[in-house]
Amino acid sequence: MTMLFRAQAYNNAWANHRLGKACLQLSGDDLAKTRESFFGSIIATLNHILIVDWFYVSALEGQCMGPSAFDDEIPCPEIEALVDQQKQIDARLIRACAAPDEALGPRIVTMERGHTIQKERFDRTFLHLIQHQIHHRGQVHGLLSDAGLAPPQLDEFYLAWEPDRTRRAGELEELGITEEAIWGDAAGAPG
Repeated sequence: MTMLFRAQAYNNAWANHRLGKACLQLSGDDLAKTRESFFGSIIATLNHILIVDWFYVSALEGQCMGPSAFDDEIPCPEIEALVDQQKQIDARLIRACAAPDEALGPRIVTMERGHTIQKERFDRTFLHLIQHQIHHRGQVHGLLSDAGLAPPQLDEFYLAWEPDRTRRAGELEELGITEEAIWGDAAGAPG
């Protein structure tokens, strides 16, 4: 189970890296431009992803920051700072998934929600966070098209097929990630 959490956490970082690289091509005005979307702009949507990551990853680490995560709706108005903060929280999520199996799935995660405390299993909380990421990255993907920028491919995973491995090698190197780190074996190649 740990390997699957770890692989999804790495994939999450890779998708955020791709999305961040695309967004770095836009001007501040393009990022902040009001667009038809739930959060109203690309930068606002990216900040929402980051804020929710801060909340849930801190909970997965065992020290939930609680409602203070939501104090500022746009903590990173500049894309460079946002990309850096996203990379940092993605690395924390990867580390949070490095514990042995028995410490992850059934472990209870505690989240302060204002006047109440929510308790959930690690695995359910992790999967909720990953789904949240996928949902809002998809929104940004569409908004990039609206901004006139070809959005990056975000629907890949880590197939062992050589053409896929070759295509992702440069981006994984940029992130300092190896196939062995993701899969914990000989690059996840089929036996």
